[in-house]
Amino acid sequence: MSARNLKYLNFILLIFLLVPGLAEAQCAMCRAVLESEADQSAAKGINDGILYLMIFPYLLIGGVGYFIYRSRRNKRKTS
Repeated sequence: MSARNLKYLNFILLIFLLVPGLAEAQCAMCRAVLESEADQSAAKGINDGILYLMIFPYLLIGGVGYFIYRSRRNKRKTS
């Protein structure tokens, strides 16, 4: 893996680590029910869980896209 690709990979990983702290993933109904409770840590835990569950489909699609890109690039180099 080249230094350029490693730089992009590190940037993408940094974004995935920072986004959960900035995003709000709860729907309005979930937020209303969880905020009505006295314990606010449950709302934060549910919100974090939703965000982490949202990451995996993007990682899978990104991985498949990367392998398709890599296989096409290798075919182009050998042709």
